[in-house]
Amino acid sequence: MNTKIVIVDYGAGNLRSVVNAVRSLGHEPHLTADPAEITSAAAVILPGVGEGSAAMTELTRLGLAEALQERGKRNLPLLGVCLGLQVLMGTTEEGGDVPCLNIVPGLVRKLPENHKIPHMGWNQVKQLRSHTIFEGIPDNAYFYFVHSYYADPQDKTAVIGATDYGEQFCSVLAQGSVIATQFHPEKSGETGLRLYGNFLRLALGGRTC
Repeated sequence: MNTKIVIVDYGAGNLRSVVNAVRSLGHEPHLTADPAEITSAAAVILPGVGEGSAAMTELTRLGLAEALQERGKRNLPLLGVCLGLQVLMGTTEEGGDVPCLNIVPGLVRKLPENHKIPHMGWNQVKQLRSHTIFEGIPDNAYFYFVHSYYADPQDKTAVIGATDYGEQFCSVLAQGSVIATQFHPEKSGETGLRLYGNFLRLALGGRTC
């Protein structure tokens, strides 16, 4: 049985924290920029800290954009985190209407100016519908955010968690086996680790390690 867990390395930062979080759950993830590994892995985590257009430039240059799009087409387990959520959309306003992966059609928009940007710190996630990714996580639990933009999917049923900051925005989405969070689970204590564990159990067919 394929149990390989891959973390996509495209120079977008925060990789070590994600690796350590996954290791703490009893797994040994592989950091890679190899498109073939990303296509064939049982579970892929796409992290990211930084700017959307620069991230897409690097994903495309490394041949990773096509590999990630292939996973989306085949409905294979993929978890996007922060910038990794935003690049799943069709287009981002960050950097000037830049095309993204379009795995989940939609637009990345800037947070409203009536609150301090970036949105940084702990905030609550309202669970809009039941999903296995929330197993063992209470409604309105706190997670750690650092971002200035947010994803606005075309299909609002893909939004399974929302957070208020000037306005309500998508903080968790799920479309088939593609799941993503605007917050950083690896910086969100035991609750964040629980979310990573839930994703990996889903991806690995119920296996815990």
